Amino acid sequence: MGFLWLVTWLLVITQFLMLVSVTQSKVPAIIVFGDSSVDTGNNNRISTVLKSNFRPYGRDFTGGVPSGRFSNGRLPPDFISHGFGLKPTIPAYLDPLYSIKDFATGVCFASAGTGYDNATSAVLNVIPLWKELEYYKEYQNKLRGYLGEEKANEILSEALYLLSLGTNDFLDNYYLLPGRRSQITVQQFEDFLIELAEDFIRKLYGLGGRKISITGLIPIGCLPLERTTNIREQRGCVKEYNNVAMEFNKKLEGNLVGKLNRELPSLKIVSANAYNIYNQIIRGPSLYGFEVVEKACCATGTVEIGYLCNQQSPFTCPDASKYVFWDAFHPTDKTNHIVTNYLLENILLPTFG
Repeated sequence: MGFLWLVTWLLVITQFLMLVSVTQSKVPAIIVFGDSSVDTGNNNRISTVLKSNFRPYGRDFTGGVPSGRFSNGRLPPDFISHGFGLKPTIPAYLDPLYSIKDFATGVCFASAGTGYDNATSAVLNVIPLWKELEYYKEYQNKLRGYLGEEKANEILSEALYLLSLGTNDFLDNYYLLPGRRSQITVQQFEDFLIELAEDFIRKLYGLGGRKISITGLIPIGCLPLERTTNIREQRGCVKEYNNVAMEFNKKLEGNLVGKLNRELPSLKIVSANAYNIYNQIIRGPSLYGFEVVEKACCATGTVEIGYLCNQQSPFTCPDASKYVFWDAFHPTDKTNHIVTNYLLENILLPTFG
């Protein structure tokens, strides 16, 4: 009798603690917009050559599944969700394996290859940012149908919105194509992107978003692909690109984040600036347990992304945890984990936790 009483009491206590945990959570869902840095598989469902739903992508993901994440494992939104006590992975909105029940606590609208500029998404025929927002509106209606108006609106206002993009605007648009570069300077292009970012955030705010984290650029000049093509400087980091990244991040923080926090009531937006932590890892990889930073793990590690990073390559490294980058453009699971932990501990949890 005493044993049964103890078991029953423990079950009651457990349920109570779970209820307290849920009711005290300030972030009931993680909602994601952006590019391949946060796309958890939406590109699988669209007509584009920019995909990663095949091996060796995902070889260190749960069950070794190539989910469409441009990594050997998880992405920052997955780690952020877990860090806030939610589910360990964020599903892609276009993935038919998931429903609104799964999306209620986290959903990703991001598309690899996209940017703030519509011209960027057109390069590889991916989902433009405006379309991501349209999917979000569709999601809102589904959520209200599933949970009811009041509960859905509560989740939408208390959710943490992650916005991560910009790299493709510079590397796959401004510096690669002649269009924008022949019209405006890179500083003017930065200002143009800031305007687009502001417009997007104001629209998101109008739809109920109140907690927003926006990530700028990492040292994009140090991506393996950029190093490989930087023959003039012995395949070192492209200083111009890194300077632009820092300049853009400064404008993002000074000209956008501060302004919107002042002007929009109840909005709490932070700059989750990952440049410095990435720079520290790149400059001192051994301090973080890495052995290789100049090249990626997949294939030769110099130029391969997407279909060029495939199972047939005999050069892919056996242990991705020794590498900062997984393919020539994207970090490994380990790098994502380290960077996200830094952002969680220093910015996201102190602000929204």
